[in-house]
Amino acid sequence: MSASLYRTRYLKNLIAQALAVMAAIFGLFWLAWILWTTLSKGVSSLNIALFTEMTPPPGEDGGGMLNAFFGSVVMSLLGIAIGAPVGVLAGTYLAEYSRDGWSAKLGEAVRFVNDILLSAPSIVLGLFVYTLVVARMGHFSGLAGAIALAFIVLPVVVRTTDEMLRLVPAQMREAALSLGIPQWKVTVQVLYRSASAGIVTGILLALARISGETAPLLFTALNNQYWTTDITSPMANVPVVIFQFAMSPFENWHTLAWAGAFVLTMFVLAVSLIARSLVLRKKASA
Repeated sequence: MSASLYRTRYLKNLIAQALAVMAAIFGLFWLAWILWTTLSKGVSSLNIALFTEMTPPPGEDGGGMLNAFFGSVVMSLLGIAIGAPVGVLAGTYLAEYSRDGWSAKLGEAVRFVNDILLSAPSIVLGLFVYTLVVARMGHFSGLAGAIALAFIVLPVVVRTTDEMLRLVPAQMREAALSLGIPQWKVTVQVLYRSASAGIVTGILLALARISGETAPLLFTALNNQYWTTDITSPMANVPVVIFQFAMSPFENWHTLAWAGAFVLTMFVLAVSLIARSLVLRKKASA
């Protein structure tokens, strides 16, 4: 290799590394700015009333977001309860049963549709559920919001389950099958146990994603100023309350919006850290 060619490649490598570092710094700068703004304004807005009082009417001082926190928890858990089992079963089919023949072609089609659903804008999913559920019921509801969130959970869990089961060594399947164990028992008692950390991580990441979704809930659950446990009626939730309060002209609502954004950010951070710890624990035990 000539010296000039070596210098050219070395220079190109330095330029590529410099551009990569600059891009990373650029992205981290805006991320740090967003986090700092949320933390500085959110912490100063925190108080006990935020977790003990309902959202206030326009122009009234005080109040909190108790009903919004409750609604977000209910709809997020319902979304996970609806989407996660279907996602795990679909991912299991893709990893274990779509290997050859017509099942392989079906598996390819399912993966293609799942990739489309994974990248679909959440507002489109909200409009779909609005047409499918809200328009037929004649009113907004927490149940419709949970269904919209389930459509967001589904592709994440399908992809994660599929990939985690494929990482399980084939020798484990062969050893279990050689003992005469039925295929479904191999899947439940062997494969799920080996891939459990990855599957749970995918479910937690899906939970972190849906906890801050606003667009689908605007078309499904909307909002409710009062406390309600009826999932067939409109339900308050943190993302929509933050959106509406931030767009309002009332200073008290702005304060509550920053406080809600802070709590939501801390929740997403905590769930992400838990998911990350599961992955690291799995790698350490492997």
